[in-house]
Amino acid sequence: MRRLLRRRHETEAQVAGEVAAAAAVVTQPADPDPEAAAFFDVDNTMMRGASIYHFARGLATRGLFTTSDLLKFAVGQAAFRLRGNENPEHIAVARETALAFVAGSKVDDVVRLGEEIYDEVMADRIWAGTRALAQSHLDTGQRVWLVTATPVELAHVIAQRLGLTGALGTVSETRDGVYTGHLVGDLLHGPAKAEAVRALARREGLDLTRCTAYSDSANDLPLLSLVGQAVAINPDSELREHARKHGWPIKDFRTGRKATMAALPIAAGLGAVAGGIAAGIALRRHYRSK
Repeated sequence: MRRLLRRRHETEAQVAGEVAAAAAVVTQPADPDPEAAAFFDVDNTMMRGASIYHFARGLATRGLFTTSDLLKFAVGQAAFRLRGNENPEHIAVARETALAFVAGSKVDDVVRLGEEIYDEVMADRIWAGTRALAQSHLDTGQRVWLVTATPVELAHVIAQRLGLTGALGTVSETRDGVYTGHLVGDLLHGPAKAEAVRALARREGLDLTRCTAYSDSANDLPLLSLVGQAVAINPDSELREHARKHGWPIKDFRTGRKATMAALPIAAGLGAVAGGIAAGIALRRHYRSK
């Protein structure tokens, strides 16, 4: 049974990758180095903490989410990060739970709130060092893409605010501008990120041996191993060990609060899904009150 679930998860990861690449929107004109690009994870790589958690915080300030709900979400993410166990069965269950809540939410509302909340809550949480790395790629004429499990609409907002080329994120099915409560494929997580970058490379004519990828998590090893240059940013212990073994550059922009940061709600896999559940609950409450 577990083998069948894992095989199904691998197939859904391929579909998620293809869909994410198809949904990627280029926000800047073609660059002078069309075969090279850089790919950045978001949570704890480009941004301190989890983008979807910060989004939920923004909803809380608008009265769409209670402090109690936010606390439960934060504790759940921290517990998951400490356990560190992640498998297809758990992801599948969490995904289906999340989707039950987002059904009926309006895409335009999510985008509008994402823009507002980025400016209010997220902008100050961008790692200056990682942002500088992204800019260095742009300055040499390379395209720069975010690759994240966060919803593609929020990923696009972050990419636009940072002046990047575009973003690959988890794609939810919509009908008439409203979320149906179904994903197209799977979460853009782990192997699905690598599939998305492969699909994007085919579409954009990228030479992956000339591309660079950045991440904080060992969950992104499929992506990091796909490109010519991998860089570990604020890495977890497993990624740090892997990077040292393979001679990958390691950059840590965290301060002496590393131990504290490790316990904060930093989304990965199920943590990102939990954020989707939190945001979905808040949005549904909002719509029902209208």
